[in-house]
Formats: sequence, C-alpha cells, structure tokens
Amino acid sequence: MKAPMKATLIAIAVAVVLALAAFLYALVNQSPAPQPEEGGGGAASVVRENSHVLDDGGPDAVTVVEFVDFECEACGAFYPIVEDLREQFAGQITYVVRYFPMPGHFNSMNAALAAEAAAAQGRFEDMYHRLFETQAEWGEAQESRADLFRGFAEELGLDMTAYDEAVASPTTAQRVELDFNEGHALGVGSTPTFFVDGELLELQAWDDLENAIDAAVNGER
Repeated sequence: MKAPMKATLIAIAVAVVLALAAFLYALVNQSPAPQPEEGGGGAASVVRENSHVLDDGGPDAVTVVEFVDFECEACGAFYPIVEDLREQFAGQITYVVRYFPMPGHFNSMNAALAAEAAAAQGRFEDMYHRLFETQAEWGEAQESRADLFRGFAEELGLDMTAYDEAVASPTTAQRVELDFNEGHALGVGSTPTFFVDGELLELQAWDDLENAIDAAVNGER
C-alpha cells in the first residue's frame, strides 16, 4: 500500500474512533444514576406545579420531563434532538424542563440562576434557547460567566433591575436546588435524564427518547 493512501486510511480510522468516543460520552455523560431514595420527608415528584413547561399538550398528552445542566455537553448534544421531537410531537406531549446543575461544571449553577431569573419575567424558554445555542462559547470555562448571561438577559430586553435582584436572591437558588434535590431523590445522577409519563428512561442510543415518546403517544408504554 502506498504511503499517502495508508496515511489517509489511518486518519479516517482515527476520526471514526474519536467520533464514536464523543457519541458515547454524550450518551452516558459522567456517572450512572443512583437508585431512587426511599423514605424521607415525602415522596419526590417528577413534575411540580412550578416546573417550567415548554409545551402543554393538554390533559391527555404524554408528559416528558428533562433534567438539564446547561453546561453539560450531552445536554447540548441532545438539544437539537429535543427541539425536533417537540416539533414532531406538537400537541401530543407536554414538555417540562427541570434544573440539575452538576457540581463539576463551574457555570452550571450560574446558568440555572440566569434561566430562573428570566423565568420570573416569563422568559424562561428564551433564556433556555440562548444558553444552549451559545454553550460552546462559555461551557467548560473555569471562571464565572455570569456577566455573559446577564448580557443575554439584556439582549432579551428583560428588566435588568429585576433580573439582578432575582439572580442575587436566595429564593432563586433555592428554586434551582429544589429541582436538583428532587431529581437526585428520583434517581437522577447525570444529565440529560428524561422521564416519560413518570418513568425514568435509560438512554442507550440516540433514538431511545423518540422511541419512548412514540410508544407512549400510541399507548404502548
């Protein structure tokens, strides 16, 4: 085999291996989920009255809940998939987002606070999109990017006095921590974690979420 051709084949093989590694990392992301906690001060709920609903399909819709970390690369990888599924199953699902900022991500809590501060002004979904669409710009940073997130709030036209007060308020942090603690009690240990009609979904392939929603919509779950 000629040297240039051999080098090309080696390069292709390396690219395939790297792509597969990235896929597997995004699929499992860090750590297995712990078992749901038993006992304690009341049952954990997959959805709360104050949970953020992106799409409301009505009383007969399938409920899909995602626990997210805005800095998580796997969540970023699933973001376009989720957007496609929201469009594909429009009117058939209620899509809910809950916070699960992973401790190993420096700005995951800052991002969640920004989203919750935007939610206080009825703009959660706008900030949700902004954070994921810009994740490559700030993800994995080892310094606070709160000023960047504040810039997003300005771009969205939010009341900045109210935004700043919300970000600084212990109530906002407590709201994020409520989702995190309840997620942990439900067995969430990595992100993204999905529940379909209250059932924890074990992701093993990219189309597992679509298949689970399709089965639930068609009464097969």
